[in-house]
Amino acid sequence: MSDARAEILGKIRQSRGVIDDSAAEARLSTRPRGIIPARTDKAPGVLVDLFVTQAEFVDASVDRVASADDVPDAVAAYLASQNLPSEVRLAPDTQLDDIPWDQRPTLLVSRGKTDGSHEVSVTAAFAGIAETGSLMLHSGPESPSTLNFLPDHHVVVLRASQVRKSYEDGWDDLRRQMTSRPNTLPRTVNFITGPSRTGDIEQKILMGAHGPRRLHIVLIDDGFIGTSTPEKFDGI
Repeated sequence: MSDARAEILGKIRQSRGVIDDSAAEARLSTRPRGIIPARTDKAPGVLVDLFVTQAEFVDASVDRVASADDVPDAVAAYLASQNLPSEVRLAPDTQLDDIPWDQRPTLLVSRGKTDGSHEVSVTAAFAGIAETGSLMLHSGPESPSTLNFLPDHHVVVLRASQVRKSYEDGWDDLRRQMTSRPNTLPRTVNFITGPSRTGDIEQKILMGAHGPRRLHIVLIDDGFIGTSTPEKFDGI
């Protein structure tokens, strides 16, 4: 922690009469858990099916593949389906290192954050939340937040083993990571539920108002294969 930051936080503690951080630590260690919908109480494979159903309900598209080797073809197929150039901006994330992008030589892949000039981004996710079909992503050197918001098309590579029941489970995973790797609290945590939209103007849905117009999830079934007929769900 920098001296300036320590000084600012010290003044805040002093103004609130806080002598040490024990109260904050106690609050974090005994934090309450929110209400978790009963629909998430499922076996891992069926939970993945629920995530897919929920994600598609909020207009995300999902392509389930058997392994990381299938991801380049899945991404290329998505680009072709949207009549997009075969070019993507890839997050410099180690979670994507096992994907053989070079097996698809016509797919132009560059790595790094974006300045808004890239039409399609490809990122990993920290977790998928079956409760609402949301994606949990956090910022960091390997996962620039610009890739989540600036391109018109956001492609997210998610492994079935990363699907969690609820938001609480996602936060628990993040806290465990912080415990095992001190000082890794991300600057931001984004929960993305479908493509960006707003209904503020004349109550008409406008896609891409504050982020990507389309959200496409490439889901790698890494040992958590779900049922062949996901159960129907009528709303969040």
